Formats: sequence, C-alpha cells, structure tokens
Amino acid sequence: MRNPRVLDVQNAVLLIIDVQESFRKQLKDLDQLTRNITILAEAAKILKIPVLLTEQYPQGLGKTITEISACLGERLFFEKTSFSCCQATNFLEKLDSLGRKQVIVCGIEAHVCVQQTVHELMFNDYQAHVVKDAIASRSDRSRDIGWEKMVSSGAVPTSVEMALFEMLAQSGTEQFKTVQRLVK
Repeated sequence: MRNPRVLDVQNAVLLIIDVQESFRKQLKDLDQLTRNITILAEAAKILKIPVLLTEQYPQGLGKTITEISACLGERLFFEKTSFSCCQATNFLEKLDSLGRKQVIVCGIEAHVCVQQTVHELMFNDYQAHVVKDAIASRSDRSRDIGWEKMVSSGAVPTSVEMALFEMLAQSGTEQFKTVQRLVK
C-alpha cells in the first residue's frame, strides 16, 4: 500500500489552467513553463490520464498557447470568467464524473486562478498536487506567495518529474521508457 499523498495513475487527472496567448509577452519563463506543461500533457496521453483544460475569458486573453494545444489529446474543455475553475459551468460535475480524487494542477496565474482553484478543489475533497515547475505568475513574488499559500493550506507540492515517476511507480516498463524520454 502506498501513501495516499503519492500520485496514483488510476486516481489522477491533469488540470491545465489558463495558459493563454496573452501571457506570451508577460511571462519571462514562458518557454520553460510551456515545455513542462507539454511534458505533462504528453505523459497524460501515454498514461491515459484524463485532462481538463480551462481558458479564462478567451475573447480577451486568447486561446491556449499553440505549443500546448497541439500536443493535447482528448480533453474536457471549460471556458470561464471566474478565477476558480471550480466555478466554471459544469466543471465540478465533469470532474466528479471521472471518479478520480487526485488533481495535478499546473498553469497561470499561480496567485490568482491556480491558488483559488486549488483551495476550492481541497474544499470539495480533492487532493491538489501543485506542480511547482509548471505554474507561473507575471512576477516571481506573486508566484511564490501563491505557492506558499497553497502548500500551507494542504496542497501537495510536486514537480513534473516527481509527478510522472510517482504515477509510473516502477521502471522497466514500456510506459516508463516512453515517459522517461519526455524528460530527458
């Protein structure tokens, strides 16, 4: 039996929050953020993990960054104007219908939409695994404050590689070899 705070591929979903075109000029580390989220999305396809994708007011902020949308497989899409994804129409109902309780959270902005979503997920009895190297804000200070608030409230801190290897649980399999190539 594994610790319940360790990700389980059968119990996990990936949530990508608001990684939209308007942030392209506002985030200094967008290339690294995009790479890390792309790795998570590619791994989700390999591991057959459901993916939920949100866009905050896409009429004003644009669509999901092309590099990420191009690598996504099947996903549940939610357009929103609320900061928390949990307030988007049918979001919690769709999440509940998946029957999975661990949510791997990545996206923009850490101190606004990401942290409000994480707090509501936990309030609704979901375990939020926040991927530190796959969240961002326009300022490092805002990202760090958002991170501290989420973790101090009970979110599970993780990284891209930590999340992937927890779900793989062992080496030597074809899935392991395929996912390992994504992070090399």
